[in-house]
Order: sequence, then C-alpha cells, then structure tokens
Amino acid sequence: MTNASKYYKIEGGKIERTHRVCPKCGPSYFLADHYDRSSCGKCGYTVFKRKGKKGATTVTGSRRTPRKRSKST
Repeated sequence: MTNASKYYKIEGGKIERTHRVCPKCGPSYFLADHYDRSSCGKCGYTVFKRKGKKGATTVTGSRRTPRKRSKST
C-alpha cells in the first residue's frame, strides 16, 4: 500500500489534493506523475506535459508539397 499523506495536504482546515485526479475513473483515482506525463494506472488515461517555455513559437521547416497521385491503368 502507498502512503496516503503524499496525495493530500491540509491548509487552513481544508484538505487539498496534491496530485491530479483521473477524469474517467473518478475522484478516488490519482494520476501518477512522471517526468513527461501524468497517467492513470487503472484505465491508462494519459496527459502529456508541455515542452519548452510558455509562449515560445515553434520553428517550422520547409514543408514539401504532397505527391500527386497518378491513375493506375
């Protein structure tokens, strides 16, 4: 069993959850916190964390035009 004290903290007489809750499974299932994602161990729901800085623009390379299809005879 895991220690429940790492999932909750008490501030000002109210209980606060420290981890995210799975939206599919309900309030009693927490998402595991990995370095690049948060995931549910029961249903597999995954939320990926954003990379880079907030407001940063991504550089797009030169994109090739799609190939034209030719009819096969």
